[in-house]
Amino acid sequence: MNYYIVIPAHNEEAFISLTLESLISQTVLPKKVVVVNDNSTDKTAEIVTVFAKENPFITLVNKTSSAIHLPGSKVIQAFHKGFETLDEEYDVIVKLDADLILPNNYFETILNIFEKDATIGMAGGFAFIEKNGEWILENLTDKDHIRGAFKAYRKACFQQIGNLKPAMGWDTVDELLSKFYGWKVVTDATLIVKHLKPTGANYNKTARYKQGEAFYTLGYGFLITGIASAKLAMLKKKPFLFLDYIKGFWKAKAAKTPLLVTEEQAKFIRKYRLKKMKEKLF
Repeated sequence: MNYYIVIPAHNEEAFISLTLESLISQTVLPKKVVVVNDNSTDKTAEIVTVFAKENPFITLVNKTSSAIHLPGSKVIQAFHKGFETLDEEYDVIVKLDADLILPNNYFETILNIFEKDATIGMAGGFAFIEKNGEWILENLTDKDHIRGAFKAYRKACFQQIGNLKPAMGWDTVDELLSKFYGWKVVTDATLIVKHLKPTGANYNKTARYKQGEAFYTLGYGFLITGIASAKLAMLKKKPFLFLDYIKGFWKAKAAKTPLLVTEEQAKFIRKYRLKKMKEKLF
């Protein structure tokens, strides 16, 4: 199986060499790695160029966009820019962040997962962050969810879900749509990915409202949004975020923001989410 990787990168000079180092150390190397330098003002591009000279499967693509870091749209637009430069000769496509250290057997394990079961559409490991000198699980999501920082998709699944949506919530809607189309989403607890920059470290107030907007555009409805908002605010240990999320939901509803999914898909998503919530309660 061939796998291609696209890495959106904005001002990642502190971490990107560690990420690329962990990629060129994989037991099964990627066929192609495209790093999209998204408007960086630091040495990101220079570092990638050095790696590309020594590793011909790595290429650099430059993109200009606004410097404002809004979760979702900016990073996926950069992903699209990189993906457009690739051919169709891949079996697995990977969206990777530029602030990760992957274990050396990461992609060998991922490819084995895909090879064992043709109905698996997505696979990934778990994100760990450093706290007081220890690497601990970055506990923001359920154990069956693959973090947006490292998403691997089987080609047929990726094509069926229609690529990645340039909006916040892209890394939830991809999994929900995979399930809508009958694909399995698999996580492997043995794959510990070191996440060097905690999620949301650079988000501003606008971005906080974006989470509520994301819940709306996923077709959650108010009940599921309320539960999901409370859970996320508690996990982040910032209870007042709950209000920001709810405000974002109502803002999106009032603005008639288009959903990321069809009405049929939204119905499936609400049913699936409620089922998962009930399983946790009983």
